[in-house]
Amino acid sequence: MAEEIRAIILKVDGDKITFAEAKKKGERGPEQTLPVADNVKVVKGRFNRETKKMEAGEPVSEGLKNPMFSNIGEKGLRATVVTDEGNKKITEILIAPERKKKSQ
Repeated sequence: MAEEIRAIILKVDGDKITFAEAKKKGERGPEQTLPVADNVKVVKGRFNRETKKMEAGEPVSEGLKNPMFSNIGEKGLRATVVTDEGNKKITEILIAPERKKKSQ
């Protein structure tokens, strides 16, 4: 069964992505590395307040070659990772929008 994982992407190395499942605030699950499918979709995600789910937005230019994937900081890159039926490959990556800082 395909799976949607709220994840923190830690590293992109060619066609392999290392990520950890995002748990409660600030907590992470174990790291795992999966290859991406040949036709992987990399898009900016946007949060739908009505369904409380991440939805696909516009495509990310250059896909996994985009500079955002080569300059991942210590905190990682928040995203929703969608896997194929056997959880063997990543078929879609929805990049989470950056959280807005509350101004005081």
